[in-house]
Amino acid sequence: MSELTVRQALPADVPALAEFLIPFVAVGRLLPRTHDELEILTKHGFIAEIGGRIAGFAALEIYSPKLGELRSLAVSPIYQGRGVGRAVVQAVIDRAREQNVFEVLAITSTEDFFRKCGFDFTLPGERKALFYQTRPSYLEKPGEVLAED
Repeated sequence: MSELTVRQALPADVPALAEFLIPFVAVGRLLPRTHDELEILTKHGFIAEIGGRIAGFAALEIYSPKLGELRSLAVSPIYQGRGVGRAVVQAVIDRAREQNVFEVLAITSTEDFFRKCGFDFTLPGERKALFYQTRPSYLEKPGEVLAED
């Protein structure tokens, strides 16, 4: 296997990144992103490459000095289990430290992976973070109804 490298994502990476993320969006693992949204994610985004090809991606979205979110983690299935996900997650954590962000959250269905990367529940006692969804779909805009297939 060629050497794994992790680098800062650049706006010029957006077309290749959009192509890389298509399968993850298609199966509902990631939300669809516009070109502009992906370009914003590149500011604190990281691309893992193996042999010059994108093997993984993750980004940090900073909400405040207290909180950032690890966004859009994706690892090509052919490279899973080889440290690619851990490498881009570490790049995100390092960026959060550089930016003085106190905590990084990850909303995930793969809790075990994130625990292995050092994530844990940080709310004291029995408290939990709760979310309220304001519309049926992320893609649906206020007042808009999406057609069903």
